[in-house]
Amino acid sequence: MSKAVRLSDIGQRAGVSAVAVSKALSGQKGVSEEMRAKIVALASEMGYVKTVGSKESKNRRTYTLGVIVAEHFLQQKQSFYWKMYQEIARRAISKNCFTILEVIGQPDENQMKMPKVVLEKKADGIVIMGDFKPGYSDAVSERSGLPVVFLDTTRTGGAGDCVVSNNLMGGYSMTNYLFSMGHSRIAFVGTRLSTASIEDRFLGYLKSLMEHGVKWREDWFIDDRSRETGLMDTDTYPVLPKDMPTAFFCNCDLSASILIEKLTRKGYRVPEDFSVAGFDDYVPEQYSGVGITTYEIDMAEMARRTVHILTHKIDDISYSTGMFMLPGTFIERQSAARIGSPVPFV
Repeated sequence: MSKAVRLSDIGQRAGVSAVAVSKALSGQKGVSEEMRAKIVALASEMGYVKTVGSKESKNRRTYTLGVIVAEHFLQQKQSFYWKMYQEIARRAISKNCFTILEVIGQPDENQMKMPKVVLEKKADGIVIMGDFKPGYSDAVSERSGLPVVFLDTTRTGGAGDCVVSNNLMGGYSMTNYLFSMGHSRIAFVGTRLSTASIEDRFLGYLKSLMEHGVKWREDWFIDDRSRETGLMDTDTYPVLPKDMPTAFFCNCDLSASILIEKLTRKGYRVPEDFSVAGFDDYVPEQYSGVGITTYEIDMAEMARRTVHILTHKIDDISYSTGMFMLPGTFIERQSAARIGSPVPFV
């Protein structure tokens, strides 16, 4: 029988004390987010099992949760889902569970190949994180024979158990905010129909335009990635319109950061010349500068809900919560500024 992994074993690998490891795995303060992520990953890799009381341990089973994500979401500068996975892994460990991350390449998506974690029967349940090509997620859900939870995406037709942010109301709120700052010439940055989240944020944007009596302009629907591959090629996207708006609502903070960088290279200032608002409150470390006004997604709570639902489904396949939608939090920073007199809300 293999020796149980101790906190001190993980600490030795990470170069920190057992106390720091304990704080990291239990979500306490006292360790940096970078070190916390490293410790969580090491604990999962080393097969750490949280020690529980004797009464609890008799009633608690250990599960392995397979997490699948499309490869293009983990490309350079697109690590939102890597952080989301770290939150899932941390929550899973606290519930005496393990996680396995499998990155699905585009050829496997196109050929509708089942994830290896399914084919090799390594998981008790599956988290489908983010969007895949049409039909792939449904195929995994139907053919795997395992309990499935969709995270930050929904199943075709709305069936199944999903944990999502309230993207439509978030997009609506962020656009309303730009109107309240005096803007009425507002563009949307995000490739429509490339993901369910982007589409819902776009619909929230349209709802706000209609309620303010502002006609939408197709030249102000600005792509930020390839619809075919999902890749955000910063040399190609975004393409600025000839007739510029005064404000941009971006579907994510990464897109907002890329846009600000492109505007700056062209000699513009943010927010003096253009206001920019984002969504999700996640910017990779390689981007810095002006703070982005945004709509924060509660990744920790989304991860907690996902693990809770999936472990309950593993215990009872009939268990279902349907769509669980979490509200976000508005965060005002420096990237958006008031112009003229505010447009009254209709």
